[in-house]
Order: sequence, then structure tokens, then C-alpha cells
Amino acid sequence: MLPTQRHQYWPRRGRTESPVSPPPRAIAGAIALVLVASLGGMVDPALAQPPTLEAPEVRIARLRYGGGGDWYCDPSSLPNWLREFQRRTGIPTAASEAVVTLDSEDLYRYPLLYVSGHGRIGLDDAELDELRRYLAAGGFLYADDNYGLDASFRELISRLYPDRELQPVDSSHSIYRAYYALPGLPKIHVHDGHPAQGFGIQIDGRLVVYYSWSSDIGDGLEDPEVHGNPPEVREAAIRMACNILMYALTSP
Repeated sequence: MLPTQRHQYWPRRGRTESPVSPPPRAIAGAIALVLVASLGGMVDPALAQPPTLEAPEVRIARLRYGGGGDWYCDPSSLPNWLREFQRRTGIPTAASEAVVTLDSEDLYRYPLLYVSGHGRIGLDDAELDELRRYLAAGGFLYADDNYGLDASFRELISRLYPDRELQPVDSSHSIYRAYYALPGLPKIHVHDGHPAQGFGIQIDGRLVVYYSWSSDIGDGLEDPEVHGNPPEVREAAIRMACNILMYALTSP
């Protein structure tokens, strides 16, 4: 079993505001403030209870993209992720994810944008511009390679940030300690046998894109009977997912 870590919460500093709705950081900050008020700033996963004060529910946005890839993969993974995150942290979450496109009017309501699949991600220039604005406004993109997404996602990043490259996110990064103290990205499925590796894009010291490769966190989050993963493997996936969402909510 991996050790739990008591965690200090703090509101995030807002940056660029969306003309449609508050930026993702503003929503995350409100959630963090409620947690501080209701739990005294500290929480133990074994003792956490939902806050009694009203707060906006955390909801992950799943990106619906063109290009032929199965953006809808692992249908039980995100509801399970949200449920476990609330159970372990006490932060209110929605029962299911939102499904958005990059021209959705409510895109900026969501602090974390999730993308997964096995095939090609097709985004046009206007969609890439909007994704860039979302990330600059404090949003966070988590991409989980479900075996077959790698080439397409790397191409997308090269268009999104032509002057940057995906860089390894090693075990010293705070995303691996955002809630649980983890040794790094866990290996969930064998795929081609490569070690699990996290990659990312940092802007002004903030990780705005996190990409899990040769791991398949989404499969580990699915209902137990879907893939037959043993409990310890599913637990590792859940803990990593909790860290990712907590990082998206609290990273400065």
C-alpha cells in the first residue's frame, strides 16, 4: 500500500478571465476556500467527510474531438474517478463528467479537461487557439494514452505549442505528491512493455499539460469487471487520478 499524505489546501490565483464564465482557477479557488473553512485546512482520506458549506461541485470535462478517435472510451472511468475523489478528499464532485467541445460556452467552468482514446485527435486551428486560451486562463489538460493515441497527441502538442516539446515529468514533481505520496506514474496495463512515463508542458513554472504514456490510468479506473485488474493496480490508478485532479485544483 502506498502511504497517504495530509494535504494543505489553498485558493489558486486567477489569471485571464473568460468572457463567458469564471476561469477554471476561480472555480478551483472557491472549492479550496470551502475546504479550508470546513476542514481546517487539513484532511485525512480515512476521515474525510463532505463539507457542510455550499460549494460548486468539481466536474471533469471530457473532450469530444473529431478525427476518428474514440474520445468516449472507458465510460465508467470518470464517474468512478469523481466518486473516489469526493470519498477520499471530502471535496464535492458531480456524479459524472461533462462532455465538451472546444467551442462549448461552458468550457471555462471546468478546471480539468480530459482527453483519451486509441486513435487520431483531429483539431482545427480555431480549436487549438481556444485550447491555448483555456490553458492560459488556468485550465489544465490531462491526456491519457489508451494505447494508440501517442503519435496523434504528440502532433497536437507540436501544433498547440510550436516552440515547446513534451518533457518528462519525473518522480520529483509535485503532481506525484499532490494528495498521495507516489513514487511516480504507476504502470496499469502492459501495452508494449515500456515503463510508464509522464510527460508535460510547463508554462511560467506551471504544468498546464500532463500526459500519461504506457500506463493507461483510465483503464485502471473502470469498473473492476471490465479489465479484471487486481485491487492493488486499481488502487494505484485511483491514487494517481486523485493526485492529477488535486494538482489541477491547487497548483499555483
